[in-house]
Amino acid sequence: MSDKQNLDLSETSVKDRLVGFVISYLLRFNIAKKIMFGYTVLLALLVIISVYALVKLNQLNEINNSILNTDLPVISASQKMIDVILDQELHAQRYLILGTSELLKLFWDKNEEFNYLINHLKTLQGKWNIPIDELVKLHKQYNYILTEGLSQIDDPESSTAKDFETKIKKQQEKIIAAIKGMAANAMQDQNEKTGMTATMGRTAFKASAILCGLGLVFSLSAAILITQNISGPIKKLKHAAGLISEGNFDHKPDIRNKDELGDLAQAFSTMAHRLKCLEEMYLDASPLTRLPGGIAVENVVNKLIITNASIAFCLMDIDNFKAYNDRYGYAKGNDLIQSTASIISEAVEKFGGEDDFIGHIGGDDFILITTPDFYIRICESIVENFDKNISDFYDTKDRQRGCIIAENRQGQEVSVPLASISIAVVTNDKHKFLNHIQVGEVVSEMKELAKSVAGSVCLVDQRGNDKGT
Repeated sequence: MSDKQNLDLSETSVKDRLVGFVISYLLRFNIAKKIMFGYTVLLALLVIISVYALVKLNQLNEINNSILNTDLPVISASQKMIDVILDQELHAQRYLILGTSELLKLFWDKNEEFNYLINHLKTLQGKWNIPIDELVKLHKQYNYILTEGLSQIDDPESSTAKDFETKIKKQQEKIIAAIKGMAANAMQDQNEKTGMTATMGRTAFKASAILCGLGLVFSLSAAILITQNISGPIKKLKHAAGLISEGNFDHKPDIRNKDELGDLAQAFSTMAHRLKCLEEMYLDASPLTRLPGGIAVENVVNKLIITNASIAFCLMDIDNFKAYNDRYGYAKGNDLIQSTASIISEAVEKFGGEDDFIGHIGGDDFILITTPDFYIRICESIVENFDKNISDFYDTKDRQRGCIIAENRQGQEVSVPLASISIAVVTNDKHKFLNHIQVGEVVSEMKELAKSVAGSVCLVDQRGNDKGT
């Protein structure tokens, strides 16, 4: 490949990169700026075309004014001056024959008319010089010859008269030639200016057509680029909304805009992720308490473990719930479960943090995930309020007796204490957990230990890392 070809390819590459950079820079604008850019381009092109047209029209107007105010008056004055010269000779010849003073007066009137035309020519300006001085000189000589001849010739048929006629014809030809030369120059100047106006008109038309064409192409390109940059993401967002409405929460619209649509796409993806989490929580939620179930608990625990967050995992179980359920029925049992959920929620709202998590993993088992800073006061509040309210769920006889008389599997009557709540707490202060399974194993052991203690109790695992890794 030759050096010239390499240079051409290099220049093309630079141009492509430059165009790409400009387009990329423009697409970073927000929507309002993109629209304003499109209107600005159109306005700029309109201004350029208008200014160019006005400049050319002004030039054409100046040329036409020059023709009207200089060339045509000079041509008209030239014809009148020739007529004046001829009329002066005619009046002089008649005066020689008739000798009347009226003819002499007409002769000098024509002289005044010639002087008037000379003064008028002095006011005209052009790119060429009008031979004013030469015309004045020739006309004075012409007048001198005529006046001298009129005073010296007595007989129009004499040889002197014939010499006078020859002499005056010769002078007349000189001045008429000078006048015609001036008219020819004016005519030539007019023709040049007319040709110039025609050329300028064609040039202006071509330039305006080219500018309009370029403006149309550029404007359409900018409009298409901006429209696609706006409508394309909108279509993608519409398509993504349809997919999400069908439950495909993992779909993320491929929108790379740096404007409001890009922000909207980012917010859209965040919303889809949250909807996915909410749907998982809803599908896994307990129909009785509407609290998240086991899957949501696992996700939260694993997320906290991955981020190395400080956690206090609290597993709560209602003691003697089966005996209560058998004695008072499932409806009352559901009321007790819902009341327990309310007690836990109120304690967390009062003493917990914004990121605390409450779950209901089934039956009478509840989960609370908080931080080591909050769990003590939360658990104390739960135990206190549970014990304060539990007697309201029993009838007067059982409440006074402090227990339920029930039959065991062998048919023997046994007394079952009123329901209480056992809370097992495990923190990662002394354990390093890898996943929710390990957390579940440790807290389950603590729950069994807590349930072996009579009444409501909160037990915290104080062991070392023997259950972790």
